[in-house]
Amino acid sequence: MQIAIPGREPIELTHLVLDFNGTLAEDGALIDGVRSLLQTLSAQLHVHVITADTFGSVDLAMEGISCQVYVINTLDQDKQKELYINNIGRNHVIAVGNGRNDVLMLQAAAIGIALIQKEGAYAPLIMVADVLCLSIVDALELLLNPLRLKATLRN
Repeated sequence: MQIAIPGREPIELTHLVLDFNGTLAEDGALIDGVRSLLQTLSAQLHVHVITADTFGSVDLAMEGISCQVYVINTLDQDKQKELYINNIGRNHVIAVGNGRNDVLMLQAAAIGIALIQKEGAYAPLIMVADVLCLSIVDALELLLNPLRLKATLRN
């Protein structure tokens, strides 16, 4: 997926990296509408879900969705997420999250989207994000309509 944003070099996005709890899921269960949107996006992007899996439900929740699930340990979650982004090629990543442990991930990504949903959002995350959305459904639909993303990010 190529995004040509006026005032910036075109960005070739190949990876979508998402936090799980608070982003894709509430209390360990996928938010309504997420499954079908991820299935559609997985035809265009490599989808990665990175999580400490607080509720132990990520594997079951993501079953049947073409994605890579990566479970991290509970120590230095922010640094583990940043390292993951760097390892897959930060210049080709769009990352989505809502928590304190997502700050470095969004900063490392070519495009970072912060979410404010039922779990809320870590306030400083909003300051490092390129885009702020009020739901994961809105964020995923933004990716399916790149002209919307372009309009949000242009000079």
